[in-house]
Amino acid sequence: MQKGIPLTEGINPASRDLDIKSIAEIIEIMNSEDRRAVEAVYQARNQIERAVEVVVGTFNNGGRLFYIGAGTSGRLGVLDASECPPTFSALPEMVQGIIAGGDIALRKAVEGAEDDEEAGRQAIHENGVRQGDMVIGISASGLAAFVSSALEEAMMVGATTWLITCNKNIEPFVESMVDGIIAIDTGAEVIAGSTRLKAGTATKLVLNMITTISMVKTGKVYGNLMVDVTPTNKKLKERAVRIISEVAQCGMDEAAELLVESGNIPKMAIVMKIKGVERIDAEKLLAEHKGILRETIK
Repeated sequence: MQKGIPLTEGINPASRDLDIKSIAEIIEIMNSEDRRAVEAVYQARNQIERAVEVVVGTFNNGGRLFYIGAGTSGRLGVLDASECPPTFSALPEMVQGIIAGGDIALRKAVEGAEDDEEAGRQAIHENGVRQGDMVIGISASGLAAFVSSALEEAMMVGATTWLITCNKNIEPFVESMVDGIIAIDTGAEVIAGSTRLKAGTATKLVLNMITTISMVKTGKVYGNLMVDVTPTNKKLKERAVRIISEVAQCGMDEAAELLVESGNIPKMAIVMKIKGVERIDAEKLLAEHKGILRETIK
C-alpha cells in the first residue's frame, strides 16, 4: 500500500541553507526546533495518558512491557528499559527493549535490519511475548517493516499493541495492527530525514513518561523519591541513605545502618524504622499492601 513520503523526510524551510550558516545560527535553529519537539509531546498528552493507563494495568495483572524498534528508535527503547531495574528495582523482564539487528545494533548500524519483516515476527516469539503483555512499537516514520510485522505478530499472540511515531499521517495505515497510537507531530528535521534529532528527542520524552509514571502508579516511588532504588554503587548508596533519612525522619548514620539491616532495600528500611519492626515483619507488611510504601506506613 502506498503511504506517501513520511513527514519525517520533509524539507525544513528553517534549515534550508544550513551549510552556509554560522555555528551560532545553527545552534539557534536547532534549539528552536527542539522546543517544537517538546510542544509536540505536550500536544500528544492525551494519547500518552491512555497508553500509560494500559501499561499500569498490564503491570498490575502480571504482564510485561516490550519496546521494539529499529535504529535510533530501537536504541531509545533499549535504553529506557535498561534503566528501570536500577532506578525502580524492577525485575529485568518487567520492561524489555528489542532492537532490529540484535544487541550489535546498539553500537553499529545493521544494514537492512529495519526492513526484515520475518525478523520482526521472530523477535516476538524469541522474547516470549504472550497474552497479557504489552508491546509498544517505536518508529519515527511509522514505516519500519521490522516494527510493523512485530506488532502484527504480537497482536496474533494476544498481546496489547501500541505504536509511537512522529509521522501522524501513518495512523490510518496502522490502525488494524495496534490498539493505540501516540503520534507526535515533530515535523521536518533540521537535516531532512535525520530522526535522531527532533523525533529522537520527542521519543525519549515519551518513553520517560511511560515508564516513570507507570512505576509511580505501581508503588515504586514515594512522593518524588525513588524508594525502590537499587544501591549498587557509592552514589546510589548515598542516595538510598538520604531517602531513608528523609522519609523515616532519622539521622544519616541510623539510616545507613537501617539500609544494611534491610538487605539494601530502602523501602524495607523505611518500614522497619517507622513501624518499629524487624526486616521479616516489614517484608510481610509491604506484601500485604502490594509493595506500596504510603499504604504500608500510614
